[in-house]
Amino acid sequence: MSSMQAATLYVGLFVLLMLFLKANVGRVRTKEKIGFGHGDNEPMQRSLRVQGNAVEDVPVVLLGLIGLGALAAPVLLIHGLGASFLVGRILHAIGLGGSSGGSFGRSMGTLITALVMLVTAGACIWYAVT
Repeated sequence: MSSMQAATLYVGLFVLLMLFLKANVGRVRTKEKIGFGHGDNEPMQRSLRVQGNAVEDVPVVLLGLIGLGALAAPVLLIHGLGASFLVGRILHAIGLGGSSGGSFGRSMGTLITALVMLVTAGACIWYAVT
């Protein structure tokens, strides 16, 4: 597998995750009978926040992975970052989706996301200048 193929694999996996989060918002919206906004409904607010957090973070990291793929960074690095990020986003979605308070999933998902973003940024800079 090439670096670009590895990066593209994670693009596909994250498109599936984003579709799942979108479908979850629709599911909660239908269940709670909320046509627009969050209706001051906690489950609706949580599902929107889970999707919103992913919308904030996923595109940035995917751009980094694609950049690393374009620069022929090691495939193992791209898989390490992509897989870790996917686990982090799933943990975050489960944690925040289940409770508006603190949880293991939410905390670990946030931590993993931040670490992957930091390492991705560093790797992009490193491979761009070397």
